[in-house]
Amino acid sequence: MIKVNDNFCKLPAGYLFSEVARRIEAYRKAHPDAAIIRMGIGDVTCPICQAAVDAMHRAADDQLSEFTFHGYGPEQGYAFLREKISEYDYKKRGINIGIDEIFISDGAKSDTGNIGDILSPDCKVAVTDPVYPVYVDTNVMSGRAGELCDNKWSRIEYLPCTAENNFVPALPVGNPDVIYLCYPNNPTGTTLNRKQLAEWVEYAIGHNALIMFDSAYEAYITDDDVPHSIYEIPGAEKVAIEFRSYSKTAGFTGLRCGYTVVPKSLKGVDSNGAEVSLNSLWNRRQCTKFNGASYIVQRAAEALYTPKGQKQVRETIDYYMRNACVLREGLTEAGLTVFGGVNAPYIWIKTPGDMSSWDFFDLLLAESNVAGTPGSGFGPSGEGYFRLTAFGRYENTVEAVERIKKLKF
Repeated sequence: MIKVNDNFCKLPAGYLFSEVARRIEAYRKAHPDAAIIRMGIGDVTCPICQAAVDAMHRAADDQLSEFTFHGYGPEQGYAFLREKISEYDYKKRGINIGIDEIFISDGAKSDTGNIGDILSPDCKVAVTDPVYPVYVDTNVMSGRAGELCDNKWSRIEYLPCTAENNFVPALPVGNPDVIYLCYPNNPTGTTLNRKQLAEWVEYAIGHNALIMFDSAYEAYITDDDVPHSIYEIPGAEKVAIEFRSYSKTAGFTGLRCGYTVVPKSLKGVDSNGAEVSLNSLWNRRQCTKFNGASYIVQRAAEALYTPKGQKQVRETIDYYMRNACVLREGLTEAGLTVFGGVNAPYIWIKTPGDMSSWDFFDLLLAESNVAGTPGSGFGPSGEGYFRLTAFGRYENTVEAVERIKKLKF
């Protein structure tokens, strides 16, 4: 028999969102007439904007001619897209990120999971808690997590984010090598202001730590004091890798496209203590394991930076944030304690009384036919909380709130 990677065997049997889907399907089979409103998995419902669709049509037509056909592209991504990212996402904010520091991928989820390939298995990891499960699970797969005990991995430092600390995590005490931050945050929908994020950059500089900064939801930010990029903080280019996605901003959940920024000033050391460029390592990893996002999809992403594309993306984001407002206000009226939903498309609910996250899941599904995500699935500090997303259709969002109000908490 072939030997397997034991680290995979340490993982709980089911990925969180797969388990949520399994339970919903079981309920649906038992209650075939139930009109279930799904607000758990963060898939989008608005169609891809016209500018991107038009660009895909043109790119598909390019494939008909030997003069415009595109086969294998650059593993780092086409320059036409990286130039737009550099100009619109960074230089317009006063941030100097070159195109050779930008790597196009098939999504932020892939990159946040794959980035560990270039890091030592000995690296100590810290995560905010609750946390997007991919950060933890992929470090388990890489052998950095230790053993699971009482819903915590022994070699991972958990930094609680709860109502008691206003969802602002304390700085680590275990001197981690790698720190995962996601702001605006998934799942809590909360943010760090400029001063708070600067404290993390200062910590990383002082402790030789690397920050993995997931800013997949930066387009939802409306407050001026909330940074859209960690590189708005001086010195961050020396301690941070940033991940971005077009999934929740432009509906690319099915198309798959995102990017990662690895600054050239970001350095690590090998086992002999010699300095190594993380940009070079990531480039080597991508050239070996990845053939690049498709030409057609990258043309679609490029179109998002046109005036037409920018306007249409803004309209989509406004649509989801209207849903977030409906959820936030309606669930508060229902008697629930609600967080998030201002600079992010997630609503984080405190479960009533002493109800567990999964019990609240069962209650909403059975009594309201509304499906969300139990907070405990995001980590120990998620117990007693529940996540709903604003990515549904407006009419379904309104209906879901009305159904939940009838429960009278």
